[in-house]
Amino acid sequence: MPLGCNPGQHLSRRALMKGTLSTGAGLAAAAAGLGGDVVLNWGGLTSQSAFAETVARQGKHCIYLFMNGGASQFETFDMKVGRPTGGVFRPINTNVPGSQVCELMPQMAAQMDKIAVIRSMRTSEVDHPGGIYLMHTGYRPSANVRFPEVGAIVAKYQGREGTDLPNFIKIFGQSDAGAGFLGPKYMPFSLGANSELPTFSVSPLDKDREARRHEIRAFVEDRFARDHKAETARMHREAYEASRRLQSGLAAFKIDEEWEKNRDLYGDSLFGKRCLMARKLVESGVPFVEVGQSSYDSHADNFAWHKGLVPPMEHAWAGLLTDLSQRGLLDKTLIIWAGEIGRTPSINNRAGRDHYVRSWTTALAGCGVKGGLMYGESDADGVDVKTNPVTEGDFFATIYAALGIDPKTENLAGVRPVPLAPFGSKVVSDLLDKPA
Repeated sequence: MPLGCNPGQHLSRRALMKGTLSTGAGLAAAAAGLGGDVVLNWGGLTSQSAFAETVARQGKHCIYLFMNGGASQFETFDMKVGRPTGGVFRPINTNVPGSQVCELMPQMAAQMDKIAVIRSMRTSEVDHPGGIYLMHTGYRPSANVRFPEVGAIVAKYQGREGTDLPNFIKIFGQSDAGAGFLGPKYMPFSLGANSELPTFSVSPLDKDREARRHEIRAFVEDRFARDHKAETARMHREAYEASRRLQSGLAAFKIDEEWEKNRDLYGDSLFGKRCLMARKLVESGVPFVEVGQSSYDSHADNFAWHKGLVPPMEHAWAGLLTDLSQRGLLDKTLIIWAGEIGRTPSINNRAGRDHYVRSWTTALAGCGVKGGLMYGESDADGVDVKTNPVTEGDFFATIYAALGIDPKTENLAGVRPVPLAPFGSKVVSDLLDKPA
């Protein structure tokens, strides 16, 4: 029986590597022969497609609200009132007794019972490019491996083949890591800052003419495929078929009528429109949507920047939580709120805060995440984590666990097994209703 055909067959990674790499390139050949469809899971080889189908049947989704530039923890969820690091804003009470947030966030103050705030992030990339990569993949940049973004991972395990809509969509996305070693099949479909579709997504041809062109292209491709076994030919066909199917799903990207009805709920802003678009896409079956907001890199005029950025962001976020909850989608949709870095406790001579990763803040909601929770704590001035530090690996392990995906699952980057979350990462079970 070929290796991996028996779901009950378990091998240690050491035994697998010894038995395959000793042939020179056995593991690479196996991966190529199966179209890369092999996964090392729970210590054994199983069918990747079967594993993905099992996860996809859960019907879970994820929306990643990404604060590009790094929103300040001090001007959102981890205020230090009366301390030299505290800043100019006042705290306000939330709907969770004993919990406070910045006065810039009145809408989210009324939604705190739905979210879990992590005030003890400690990560390893202090600059924007590395931090953006890190907070999209869970891994630091490497010259040897192109790690896939969380959206590509979710598309692989929660996505479905042959759907009209892409499985991974970015609305004003910030990272270019993409699908990494998972390949073009799991690359994101990107919308612009105004949620506009890329020009190539809409065909200028009438349906009959397009159908005739498709028949000719399919005939030529079939002839080519019989004589050539090139991977690029298969990838080209997959991309073309996906673009054709998209023509039947374009209505999911039209939100004008819904926006008029939901403008007050989400707030009259571009970020509000992006969040409404994300809700509609999730409701249409898309497993992963990233929604970006930019300009948080407040090295100068930090308080003015946050006064302008936070209110439309928090209004839209609160509207999204309300909308998903009212539609019965929040239990199946994980909301991630994060940037690539935090901001310094010290305030510089330009009234700004610089980059900081020793102690900062992210948040999760929905999909089995415990609401009304402030997890972890920074010290009195926000200089360091006081309790329950959470690394990038722990953060992503928890995300995958909430989505029903084992974070220890390994995919192959060439012949190298790579787990979804880095080795040694821990699921923060205290954040989840059903501990992993």
